[in-house]
Amino acid sequence: MPEPSNVSLEVLKDRAKFIRTETVRLSRIAGAGHYSSTFSCAEILSALYYSQLRIEPSRPDWDDRDRFVMSKGHAAIGLYPVLADLGYFDPAELETYTRLGSKYGDHPDMKKVRGLDFSSGSLGHGLSVGLGIALAGRVQKKNYRTYVLLGDGEMAEGQIWEAAMAAGHFKAGHLVALLDRNGLCIDGHTEDIMSIEPITDRFASFGWGVQRCDGHDLPQVLDAFARLPDGTTGKPQVIVFDTVKGRGVKRMEMSLDWHVGNLVGEDYDDVMAELDAGLKPYEVEPAE
Repeated sequence: MPEPSNVSLEVLKDRAKFIRTETVRLSRIAGAGHYSSTFSCAEILSALYYSQLRIEPSRPDWDDRDRFVMSKGHAAIGLYPVLADLGYFDPAELETYTRLGSKYGDHPDMKKVRGLDFSSGSLGHGLSVGLGIALAGRVQKKNYRTYVLLGDGEMAEGQIWEAAMAAGHFKAGHLVALLDRNGLCIDGHTEDIMSIEPITDRFASFGWGVQRCDGHDLPQVLDAFARLPDGTTGKPQVIVFDTVKGRGVKRMEMSLDWHVGNLVGEDYDDVMAELDAGLKPYEVEPAE
């Protein structure tokens, strides 16, 4: 049975850069894209797909594969290149991204795209779906894990907390929530719109095992994955990844202007050059 891959940090860093640059490139094809929401989870997706998930791209319907639910579906622009890179489909297909008749839309469609386990669009549904998939595995006596990538903006949805409570009650030990805690949603700062802190205490109160780490520090991300119990504890698990929305492009970092945007001309070239140069230390702008 295939196990998670043991790949180098350099490869994972390169794949996180690849996720960002492909997001910029595909956004130009579409005429707009969700840059900052995808950039904040680039390291999470890199570590998950290239190191952690038990999958076989040649057998996308393999019964014992780990499942992945992208609840924050607007970041699908960063997931499609990963699936193509792993061999689920020909990368050339991405040249049709968002074009009329394309399989690859702004949000993912599991009926059209090989390698997807969930069609997401309206936010707030992913954890419930992930719980259902995890419980189905229990009934079928399967040992796969189900991972759900959540955005912190959707944590204001009541359905998330119904699922969190139910997962603790039913002891869904093979369910793993990955929270991209980038601090912003389309309307502003999450703590201004609807506070979710203390987020680890809230999950723990529903019977979850909790971890929290820097979601851009790949050694920390990999360590958090390595610390996940095997599922026999009966506790669902959540990893809260503290991230920076727009990470990797200074003009986008923690900016409300780049949830959706479009880069053209010199701006496009400048951003691609900045990404190619690699991540710089994140600097907080001084208050005026």
